[in-house]
Amino acid sequence: MRGSEREAEFVDFVRAHRSDLVRTAVLLCAGDEAYAEDLVQTTLTKLYLAWAKVRRADRPLAYARTSLTNAFFDERRRAHRRRETSTGEDWALDSAVLDDDRSLRQVVLAALGQLGPRQRAVVVLRHWHDLDVIETARILGCSEGTVKSQNARALAHLRAVLGPERLLVAGEA
Repeated sequence: MRGSEREAEFVDFVRAHRSDLVRTAVLLCAGDEAYAEDLVQTTLTKLYLAWAKVRRADRPLAYARTSLTNAFFDERRRAHRRRETSTGEDWALDSAVLDDDRSLRQVVLAALGQLGPRQRAVVVLRHWHDLDVIETARILGCSEGTVKSQNARALAHLRAVLGPERLLVAGEA
């Protein structure tokens, strides 16, 4: 494949799926949008470098989500990671969102932030992306039993923090 065709194909993929990757990264990062953007950029760079392999994958978006999740874990493992913090407006929210929705969003993101990285990844993949246990285990590189136990622990913690009625409302959104 010629370079220009390869680049055009990659650009089309990014245009189609970048917002999905950013939303996933924001959840993985418990609302830290600057950190999420950095993760997406790191992931897209890696995908671009491996595009020949990615484009041959049965499901390139699943490949990208796996890469994003791995980038998240890699960053969490770094002992001396330095990040800038954003003090700007919450650009990821639509301006028409009600204050109650913003409040609920902040509460849910704070609760996600209290989970460990693996539990947070399990919750995002299982409940945000509605992936089954098998696919979640494949993305995380762990057993199905680990996914089930991490999910159970994470949901128990979220129920304790959010309360069962708020968790139900957040899950419906």
